This record gives sequence, C-alpha cells and structure tokens, in this order.
Amino acid sequence: MIEIPSDLHKDLVPLAFLLGNWAGAGVHDFPGAEKCNFGQEVTFTHDGRNFLEYSSHTWVLDGDGNKVRPLESEHGYWRIDADRKVEVTMVRDDGVVEVWYGEMADKKPQIDLVTDAVARTAASGPYTGGKRLYGYVKSDLMWVGEKQTPEVELRPYMSAHLKKVVTPEEVERWAKALPDDMPDDGIAFFK
Repeated sequence: MIEIPSDLHKDLVPLAFLLGNWAGAGVHDFPGAEKCNFGQEVTFTHDGRNFLEYSSHTWVLDGDGNKVRPLESEHGYWRIDADRKVEVTMVRDDGVVEVWYGEMADKKPQIDLVTDAVARTAASGPYTGGKRLYGYVKSDLMWVGEKQTPEVELRPYMSAHLKKVVTPEEVERWAKALPDDMPDDGIAFFK
C-alpha cells in the first residue's frame, strides 16, 4: 500500500512509494572486488520541503546471513519535476559524490537514473559513472545498479530486493483507522 503523507510536498507525490524504511538483501559482483551477498537498510524521509532525504547502508553477509562487515553507505537527496524528471545528489563513504538524472516511468513506480557528474576524492577508487533502476513491485522495492571504471565497461554490480519495515507506531495507527463495524471474529470479514 502506498500512503501519501498529508505534509508531503505536492511535487513529491510521484515519489511517495519510496517513503519509509526498507530492509533486505542482494548480490554484489564487480571485477576486482569481493563477490558477496549483502544486507541493506534504506530510508527515504521528508520534512515538508521539495526533496526526499535518502540513506543507505549495506554490509557483507556470511553464508548463514549474518553481518560480517560494512560494504557501502550512501546519503543523498531526491527531487522530481512536473515532467517526471528525477534528480538525485548523492555522496558515498568511499569519497565519491554524484549527480544523477533520470525519469520516472509513465504510469508505474519505476525510476531510471544515469550519472551526469562524478567527483572523487584522492582516497576513492576508480569510478567513472553508473546507471540505476528502482522499481516498486508488489509492495517491495527492488533496484539494480550498474557501474563503470576506466578499466571496466558499464555492467551490473549490485542489486537488491527490499521489504518495507513496519514500525509498531504504524501498526497502531493502521489499527486505529480500521472501521468500527469490523466483525469480532475476523473470519466473517473475509466471507
């Protein structure tokens, strides 16, 4: 279910499907780096202004699904204009700052992004750009990222399947919003 907060800036309504806390797992595979499964937590929030704030943390998982060590962290800001053009500014823990541009698909919650500008610190590794695809599929958030370096052509390197994390406060709010005439046994509701 996509919920649109009453205090969400009107320009951000098309991006409302991103809002909230997400958690899940994915695969990391790029030449010269460790191939691994990873866990991920993503948060999209807003404060009433015309952007979403984004935060992502990933960590390497062992064969049993336990956290081993951090993998990557990103933070940024997402905007969308009246023509469904999306703009993302992002900074990563490895010393890379990016500007991404793309657009939201027509009539579905899917966003294609491509890097427009990349700045790197002296400590960052080689990186020249990337592509990302985000999609809201059956109430889940899925994404795939592509990456290129001077030595490696653009290719997929990370993808994940994330589920919405529901807080106890959200459950309480939803419960309070249920109609008063709900059947007591719960079963009759489905008949």
